[in-house]
Amino acid sequence: CTVIFTRLATRDLHKPISILFCNLAVSDLFTSFSGFWISMLFITNPDITIFGSEDMLAPYALYTTSILSTIYNLVSIGIERYLAVAESMRTRFRVARNHSIAVVFINWVLAFFLGCLPLMGWNCLHAERSISVLYSPFCVNYLIFIAIPNVAVAFIVPLFTYLRIIIILRKRKLRMQACGQATGTYKSAETQVARTSISIWLLALVSYAPFFAGVIFDATNQRCHIDLYPGVYIFRNCTAMLITITCLGNPVLYTLKLRTLGAKLKALRCLSANRVRTI
Repeated sequence: CTVIFTRLATRDLHKPISILFCNLAVSDLFTSFSGFWISMLFITNPDITIFGSEDMLAPYALYTTSILSTIYNLVSIGIERYLAVAESMRTRFRVARNHSIAVVFINWVLAFFLGCLPLMGWNCLHAERSISVLYSPFCVNYLIFIAIPNVAVAFIVPLFTYLRIIIILRKRKLRMQACGQATGTYKSAETQVARTSISIWLLALVSYAPFFAGVIFDATNQRCHIDLYPGVYIFRNCTAMLITITCLGNPVLYTLKLRTLGAKLKALRCLSANRVRTI
């Protein structure tokens, strides 16, 4: 919420990349909200989160939608950064504010469509054979359909974009060295991008790899819910906690420099105080 408020209230942050940052924060907010909804259902009626119920379709659908939106936003940010760095190299295409708004709209439409498929009928309320053990009443084939391609996109596309950014910056640095010019700026940028990329990869790996492993376990498991209790469900809860940690880590990684964020908030607070005094 702090990131969203800061991005919307500060005019100098109204840039194409800022729109993607703000939308990423909205996706993380939805993830946290849907996770809280599922937790409350577990507190009030633990059995429906284990054996499945029609009441779990809506919160699980919102949870899936928000995770998919987060993945698409991460990919969009990586592509935008690549286009921004490569702009002066090989392409005249410039990412504008309208492009970012269109990307945000497409991301949410795709995330809502894929995430709400169980609400449209692709569920296992009346099909016990293919029901998921971890996420009942979702079907195993639906989880495979959602998890495999999206996890592949979440890892392959950022890998390509951030590696290309590092390569471009290194080529520019070598070119400037050949011309006898200072390369401190490019060296600093290359180091910062490399560190950020490693952080993104580690956070994504720690967060989504266990969820993907759970889907694979679902697809290969043939035992009943009660036979797997409580160990497998503890693992499921841990994967949910890791995804929530991602929601906390994304603002730190993509807003970057907490001091800058704090300075923006301090400036907004001083501006509000001055307005109150004027009134």
